[in-house]
Amino acid sequence: MHPLLNQHCQPMKGQPALSEAQVVEHLKQVPGWSLVGGAIEKSFSFKDDLQTLAFVNAVGWLAHVQDHHPAVQLLYSRCTLRFNTHDVGGLSINDFICAAKVDTLQAGPHA
Repeated sequence: MHPLLNQHCQPMKGQPALSEAQVVEHLKQVPGWSLVGGAIEKSFSFKDDLQTLAFVNAVGWLAHVQDHHPAVQLLYSRCTLRFNTHDVGGLSINDFICAAKVDTLQAGPHA
């Protein structure tokens, strides 16, 4: 099991953002995620709008449970997610925990 999957997001207020080197190392653990404008981002493609909406709903539940919410861009058969941590003014481990957990949502037959 991926080490990030065993972790739960924690409050980050007052903590420093991850360093550039830490971000590079964590990106290696979440294939397909890219550093874009101070956030990590990944796009997901689906067969149709129903699969896309089901995925977004699952991401919403995960975000609620982790108390860490992405920016979501939703199109008919495509969804783009962006994670960053406002409380640290950059990226935190929470962004990578959520990215790893989101990736498990797409491990089904539509991946």
